[in-house]
Amino acid sequence: MDAAPMVAPLTDFGREDLARAGGKGANLGELIRAGMPVPDGFVVTTDAYAAIRVPDRDRASYERAELPAALERALADAYRALGEGAVAVRSSATAEDLPGAAFAGQQDTYLNVVGHAELRDAVRRCWGSLWTDRAVAYRDRLGIAPEEVRIAVVVQRMVDADVAGVMFTADPVTGDRDRIVVEAGAGLGEAVVSGLVTPDRYVLSRDGAVQQFTPGRSEVVVRPAAGGGLVHETGGDAASIPVLELPRPQLAELARRAAEVAALFGRPQDIEWAIAAGRIWLLQARPMTALPPPPVRGHLNPLRRRLAGTLLEFLPWRPYPMDMSTWVPHGPAGLMAKVTESIGLRGAFEGFLRERDGVVTQLVPPRPHPTPRIVLAPFLIASRARRHDPARWEADPRYVRYRDRVRELAAVDVAELEWNELVGMPRHALALVEPVADLRIDYLPASGVAFVRLIVALKLARTGLAVSDLLLDGRSATERANRDLEALAALVRADPGLARRFAAEEPRDLVPAMQRIPQFTALLAEHGHRESASPLLATSPTWGEAPEIVVGLVKVLVAAPDGGGEDPARRHASRERPRIEALSPRLQRRIERARVATAFREDSHYEFTRPLPILRAALLELGRRLAAAGVLDDADDIWHLRLEEVEGLPAPGAPAAASLRARVRARSARRDELAGTRLIDPRVVFPHRDSGDALVAGEPAGTGRATGPARIITGPAEFGRLQPGEVLVCPYTNPSWTPLFQRAVAVVVDSGGIASHAAIVAREYGIPAVMGTAVGSSTLRDGQLVTVDGDTGRVTAADDTAAAR
Repeated sequence: MDAAPMVAPLTDFGREDLARAGGKGANLGELIRAGMPVPDGFVVTTDAYAAIRVPDRDRASYERAELPAALERALADAYRALGEGAVAVRSSATAEDLPGAAFAGQQDTYLNVVGHAELRDAVRRCWGSLWTDRAVAYRDRLGIAPEEVRIAVVVQRMVDADVAGVMFTADPVTGDRDRIVVEAGAGLGEAVVSGLVTPDRYVLSRDGAVQQFTPGRSEVVVRPAAGGGLVHETGGDAASIPVLELPRPQLAELARRAAEVAALFGRPQDIEWAIAAGRIWLLQARPMTALPPPPVRGHLNPLRRRLAGTLLEFLPWRPYPMDMSTWVPHGPAGLMAKVTESIGLRGAFEGFLRERDGVVTQLVPPRPHPTPRIVLAPFLIASRARRHDPARWEADPRYVRYRDRVRELAAVDVAELEWNELVGMPRHALALVEPVADLRIDYLPASGVAFVRLIVALKLARTGLAVSDLLLDGRSATERANRDLEALAALVRADPGLARRFAAEEPRDLVPAMQRIPQFTALLAEHGHRESASPLLATSPTWGEAPEIVVGLVKVLVAAPDGGGEDPARRHASRERPRIEALSPRLQRRIERARVATAFREDSHYEFTRPLPILRAALLELGRRLAAAGVLDDADDIWHLRLEEVEGLPAPGAPAAASLRARVRARSARRDELAGTRLIDPRVVFPHRDSGDALVAGEPAGTGRATGPARIITGPAEFGRLQPGEVLVCPYTNPSWTPLFQRAVAVVVDSGGIASHAAIVAREYGIPAVMGTAVGSSTLRDGQLVTVDGDTGRVTAADDTAAAR
């Protein structure tokens, strides 16, 4: 083999040479081309790695490998051209330093390598580092097959740094792209990069001005050793070499270089740098990973906060591309966008999710703006309120046709469809929801008018009655579902053997036994289309698909200390009936209209989700067929694709399908990268409150005080963990969480306000509630004894004495 392509100067490479130079080598070559101060060096290319013959793909085999004579000569010539002095030898894999797959620390680096034999050994050890257990496991997690990755080695003239470190061209904590964070330590940057030292930390503006400086502690200083290798100076040795604050001109130059590198690569960068004899060198640059979205700029007015809080409550996880191309624009958010636009308000439920590289990165609080139609809004609302009575909405021909069409499409067995028929099913399911949007546009005005009239009438009459106490009458779909769940719980309690199993087993293990109970199958037939975690996301399974969620709710009710308790609607109705009957007939009529309005609001949402199982069944069948054709690894990988990408395939095994696999892998890796970042900082949406000695604080939403152990419930799969007398602490809720409120003594929620689902239900059950804490589920500890004050919105630490009271 010709030795020329196996070793080549760094100046020969750029971003287009990733396959030969690896991520690190390609990026360094790009920096050199742009005139950046990068130490001279060369690349032992992936061609050299491919030329090595080893008995096994493992670290030891590569570390003992014999080099072809041509490679030995090329390596010696390149090293001689650098002056045969000390060099840094860094691994540069073809899959590293990519968005979503940084490979930081997965392959090896060797500093202050001196001599031909030592260089050859360092190159072989770099090759071997591709096959360490940690590197193999990392690639397995990203779905990168062994044959898809090769490794190059970058060799550069060693920089004997006085000061070195890393800098980020965006704030890695806040995501602020206007800040540059520099971390510095004495000696080589290895101490900073490997975490051996607490570095000096500078936060700079884009022009290099110091916004914040935090001195480090210089616990360790790494220096080149005479003749090769490194020495670590610690204790008194390190303390005798303090790191002085970097001069302003050097900080300004670092900031300038940071901005140039970010602009060159088109995204925020993680840069290693060094200063030797007053000169700044850039040693490597790679994309920043796990970077939060940019912070929201400017003040959020109350409307934007309210909208953002509602949306945040409905987004328990980052939406997938399939969500973004199906249920997000066509589901409840799309419906409400049509409702608000019909009265001249645009942008209230549109464009609130930002995407990059096919993955949602950020929730941006909506910025509604009026259109000329807004001047007609009062007349439109009044006209619709007069013409459309919510008490008769189910008799509307549009609703009747909608239910008939849903039943017709739900009866289709998607597994029996030809590909061209199957690929059209999602659009048919999405088209079903259009009439419900029109129904809400027409019938919500009368509902809103009914609420306003009741509030005004109660204030004028000075009855002392709360609106929330008057609206429950058991007629809404949510209340019917809750009664059906309670009936199942009563059946379980009446069966001693089954009751014992419910006390000891997990919901998933109880599903087979429950499926033999006719009432359980009837409940799933009636309410199985209900969403489990989010009404906004198609990736959220329905009750019918995840019966263990329903069993978990029944488990909650079975264990309720009062045997399940009275239905809140019946409890409130019986409590208020004598007082209501004493009211004037006119006020009683207003109460009845408001109850009808409440039922319509709940029921129209309930009906709106009926097409969701149809949509999910079609999408999962598409995923199964693409997986069977070898396009996807698993049927669930379909969520990483957009609907239009699948619709463009004439058949599952069509040549065009091959590109989908790469998209799924890239988007999956990008999601993994963002796993630890939020769509938005909840503290932006829910303003800081002076909590004093409280653990967390939020908006008071349910009166009273209660003490109990905090139980962190992050989703429906954990419903069964909540025990009687505990405080429910969660990031969000939706109507399917309602039975948990029958068991909890109080509720604390990261998102939402006084009008959110959790707040309303808490008031119905008469338990304290604190909403919009932003950090409750991450601050409070599971099992921690706390007192929740629903009047002040504070959650404080409690002791056993308080619990006993």
